[in-house]
Amino acid sequence: MTRWTPDPSFYPSPREAAGAPAEKLAYVAAFDRAGQQPDAIAVLDTDPDSDTYGQVVGWTELPSTGDELHHFGWNACSSALCPTAPHPHVERRYLIVPGLRSSRIHVLDTKPDPRRPTLVKVIEADELGKRAGYSRPHTVHCGPDGIYVSALGGADGQEGPGGIAVLDHTSFEVRGAWEADRGPQFLAYDFWWHYTQDVLVTSEWGTPAMIEDGIVGELLLGRRYGHAIHFWDLAKRRHVQRVDLGDQYQMPLELRPAHDPTKSYGFVGVVISVEDLSASIWVWHRDGDAWAVTKVIDIPAEPAAPDALPDLLKPFGAVPPLVTDIDLSVDDRFLYVSCWGTGELLQYDVSDPFHPVQVGAVRLGGIVGRTPHPAFPDEPLSGGPQMVEISRDGHRVYVSNSLYGSWDDQFYPDGVGAWVAKLDVDPERGGLTPDPRFFPRGADFRGRRVHQTRLEGGDASSDSYCFP
Repeated sequence: MTRWTPDPSFYPSPREAAGAPAEKLAYVAAFDRAGQQPDAIAVLDTDPDSDTYGQVVGWTELPSTGDELHHFGWNACSSALCPTAPHPHVERRYLIVPGLRSSRIHVLDTKPDPRRPTLVKVIEADELGKRAGYSRPHTVHCGPDGIYVSALGGADGQEGPGGIAVLDHTSFEVRGAWEADRGPQFLAYDFWWHYTQDVLVTSEWGTPAMIEDGIVGELLLGRRYGHAIHFWDLAKRRHVQRVDLGDQYQMPLELRPAHDPTKSYGFVGVVISVEDLSASIWVWHRDGDAWAVTKVIDIPAEPAAPDALPDLLKPFGAVPPLVTDIDLSVDDRFLYVSCWGTGELLQYDVSDPFHPVQVGAVRLGGIVGRTPHPAFPDEPLSGGPQMVEISRDGHRVYVSNSLYGSWDDQFYPDGVGAWVAKLDVDPERGGLTPDPRFFPRGADFRGRRVHQTRLEGGDASSDSYCFP
């Protein structure tokens, strides 16, 4: 008789996941803005007892150039333990790594040597387009029945609609588009779900032409980027409701639902308001039989001398926060908000999701501030906290500093550099402290910029749970 033993990094509940062992490695997407060198996955040592702590200890280059690695994820996670579609035979073994510009999807095997992931498959752009009708793959989530990948564009040069493609867990073949009925949805970006409630949520950015060469001022001021989130019947794959935040709230991007599967709320970050350059955080929640969104955090722009600003911002005389990522701790207590424009990472206690309380903040970089890292106090930093990842126990937060190649160039025209910082968290009262021993930067990444980080064994934005 065959007996299946689930991957030990899978946990049925967020409570048990929060007690998981600390990560020893982190995987970081590194890309060449010029498209002349291959992009790579860098491997960082996160074990504080190691002689190579905080250093790049592994490096896997991809076979082509011009991919622009961005977001990526695991092939399988704790959702494999959900009773509606159990897959106890899958492992958290493969990294699914899309190229946002090339539309290729790379599959890297981390099992033979976790420090040196091996490329085992490339899904070319034409296969993704032919089988799913999409291009520009972006976000990866491991579902219990397959690998879900959002995409910003349509196939064969079509600007849209964007949507979600589904890959097979083991063969990595493209099964097809997820949507059976998309209703009014056209723009795409992030997605996630309340799995036990058969609810999927999606957000909006823009089509490839709206984002690939940088932010387009006329589109922004014309309020033509995304400004709504969508709710879907997960089981039937059908659109249920569009909720508009108001067209002044441009680009609701990252979605972070409560990890507790009995809860029916989540957070979405809005990059910018065209009325005052502020950023904001909203909560989605039930409103009778429908869904609603409520703004719970406003983050104002900071005045600045025009001479200190990039050309895009000179007419406004201010630095927008530019909330480009948020992340929610596995215990649903702390929400982290990256303000890539001002260089601030904010920490909120969201035990009451409708009344967040700020409990921590750290500044690194920033368009004007260029705040240095404590380990190098005389070295001004470019970029700012952008992608955020939290350890499963909530004690460590990792941030990287590049947003998207063409957008980096607009907001940091003198160069964005490359760095990854680790912040230690006070788990009782909140508060953030940069770790002076962990700050890989610059030449450590061989001329590449760095975007998303994934943690060995899972992290706060990799897994879904089906038990409270």
